[in-house]
Amino acid sequence: MTLPTQLVLRALLAEPAREMYGLEICAVAELPSGTIHPILARLEGIGWLESRWEDVDPREAGRPRRRFYRLSPDGAASALTALARADAAAAKLAGRRLRPGLAGGAG
Repeated sequence: MTLPTQLVLRALLAEPAREMYGLEICAVAELPSGTIHPILARLEGIGWLESRWEDVDPREAGRPRRRFYRLSPDGAASALTALARADAAAAKLAGRRLRPGLAGGAG
């Protein structure tokens, strides 16, 4: 699982039942729109996310309609499991020590 995907999932898991729109997720995850929207589409495609367009007239609102996302119940559980695995893998890698000479130093 990529780090950007992990950041998006963590943003959504902060309040799993709350709907968030794309730019809001960008701000929380600290990622650009072009990065998060493909991730959101992928997560929705596998059933982890539910989405809906807001019911607003863009002319009256003075802005484009927003698409809201939230984790599905199964998606929230799957996200927690996937992030736990990713955290365990990162901890395992962090615990390994590099052999002398492999980190760019003289060996």
